[in-house]
Amino acid sequence: MPRITRLETFHNEFVGFVRVTAEDGATGWGQISTYNADITVQVFHRQVAPWALGADSDDIAGLVRLIERREHKFPGSYRCRALAGLDTALWDLAGKRQGKPVAALLGGRTGPVRAYASSMKRDITPEQEAERLKRLCAEQGFTAAKWRVGAECGEDVDEWPGRTEAIIPFVAKALGDGIDKLVDANSGFSVERAIAVGRMLEDNGIGHFEEPVPYWELEATKAVSDALTVDVAGGEQDWDMATWKRMIAIHAVDIVQPDVMYMGGMCRTLEVAKLAQAAGMPCTPHAANLSLVTMCTMHLLAAIPNAGKYLELSIEGDDYYPWQRGLFVGEPYAVRDGCVEVVDTPGWGVEVNPAWLETASYRESSLEKWAPSAYAALYLKSALP
Repeated sequence: MPRITRLETFHNEFVGFVRVTAEDGATGWGQISTYNADITVQVFHRQVAPWALGADSDDIAGLVRLIERREHKFPGSYRCRALAGLDTALWDLAGKRQGKPVAALLGGRTGPVRAYASSMKRDITPEQEAERLKRLCAEQGFTAAKWRVGAECGEDVDEWPGRTEAIIPFVAKALGDGIDKLVDANSGFSVERAIAVGRMLEDNGIGHFEEPVPYWELEATKAVSDALTVDVAGGEQDWDMATWKRMIAIHAVDIVQPDVMYMGGMCRTLEVAKLAQAAGMPCTPHAANLSLVTMCTMHLLAAIPNAGKYLELSIEGDDYYPWQRGLFVGEPYAVRDGCVEVVDTPGWGVEVNPAWLETASYRESSLEKWAPSAYAALYLKSALP
């Protein structure tokens, strides 16, 4: 039972990495969720690290549950975003300790994972979007692509008038047969408008309609799903297990899309995948940037029995997400024949770029330096060796 002795964070405003060290010298790298990472790091060291230090580094699920209970007064998104850093670092450590990739620890396989080319842009014309998606499918072998409709949480106000009606048939026709087609509304429509847009999708051979209405309105999402034959997908923003259980129980969506980092790591994401499996629903997680979230999702899809048809792979480069520049050594997301590769390297199979780490803000919590709060000290005295 090697105990966790040290937790280090390296972050900027947008992204943060966690390095965990156990008393046997084993280390692992994980990531807190992207965006406002500087705030999440504070939560990590204040409300996650105190419970993790001294705990068994092998019992990942047990430790995640412990922290959820000990921080029960703070059951929100930031707690989960911070938990993701610990969870994913411990999975990497476990893989390195056992000499296996995380996918193998989960009972899965290494090798290619089919990806879809995922556009993040709305400030782009139908012609521009069609050109780049068609080109990427030809050059990199993608057999599926997703583009954006509506406006994010737009309340039926489009990005500009008529864009949705124009881009759906234009891009669908440009991609042609042999390419699976997906669209994402990012909670942009009312039920009535979403159903009307869904009819357009059905008429143009599009099989995936993501977040058609405000994601927090489960009954509204179900109304759209029930009215359409196109698959309705959702869940990327959700972290609360009670919400997930209800979403799946009422079949609000046809496809669940948990985000590993928003959820709080692999353990909690696996819970969602298992709930969906029991309900006969596929899991196609959200992975909208090229940080560690996409690699974690690759390993997840390579292991779960109800994996969706493809991995979300952002096509936006460093010009769109400047903060993702130089995060890793090499090209972990190189596309070949429309697939990315889960490699045999132990853990996540990626190396955080030392040059990036040198530019990041640093913070450490360790058993040697940490002075627990009175509440934490009382618990630790009775619970930890």
